[in-house]
Amino acid sequence: MLTVKQLTKKYAEFTALDSFTFTFDTGVYGLLGANGAGKSTFLNLITDNIKCTSGEIIYNGTEILKLGVKYRANVGYTPQLQGMYEDFSARAFLHYIGALKGMKHRECKQQTEFFLEKVGLLKNAHKRLGSFSGGMRQRVLLAAAMLDEPEILILDEPTAGLDPEERIRLRNYISEIAESRTVLLATHIVSDIESISREVIVMKHGKIVTSGAPSVLVNDIAEKSGKDSRDTDLEDVYLWYSDSHGGAENG
Repeated sequence: MLTVKQLTKKYAEFTALDSFTFTFDTGVYGLLGANGAGKSTFLNLITDNIKCTSGEIIYNGTEILKLGVKYRANVGYTPQLQGMYEDFSARAFLHYIGALKGMKHRECKQQTEFFLEKVGLLKNAHKRLGSFSGGMRQRVLLAAAMLDEPEILILDEPTAGLDPEERIRLRNYISEIAESRTVLLATHIVSDIESISREVIVMKHGKIVTSGAPSVLVNDIAEKSGKDSRDTDLEDVYLWYSDSHGGAENG
């Protein structure tokens, strides 16, 4: 279990994340917000890439700063799609990531084949990453993040730039692997999280403005806006809080 208490990050006078408090269990948690809402700052804090100004991140009852490398070994991270080793094959890339994680060679090879199959790339495992589409690259990154089977998986805009078919395929993979671990998925694309999230956290200006199961959030906005809940979806929730409605309802 991952518990975040009053997590705050400031850069001089600018507050990038403001008193973020939440408890995460297994399943997919969608972080929804426009660019600049604080999603990436939060993920960088959770992955221990940057230090918080104040607050706590507690993993299974212990502050992560005390756990150090033991905590980081339980976290898999897929950043927004970026440059990769173009001449590496998908298989070689995963072997390389496994070595960086300190995995034993035999275990790394076994998991590489397993996760390449999981993300539908086993038949293309020998091909150069430079020949892969954006969706295929993102699936390689997802497989790499899953090596050594982390209990927490962090995904930052995993479907950015993908076509609708690739987006759906990647969503299905994420939903499947979230059954036994905590997945934090940050996005500004509502459809990425509407069907697979256990809970959705809507962020604005570094704060949580609302959170809850998608159906609960949809019903709440339908009531507030006077619309029929059958004609309301998570996109309406996002638009409601992206406009001037609502304040910080940290929950």
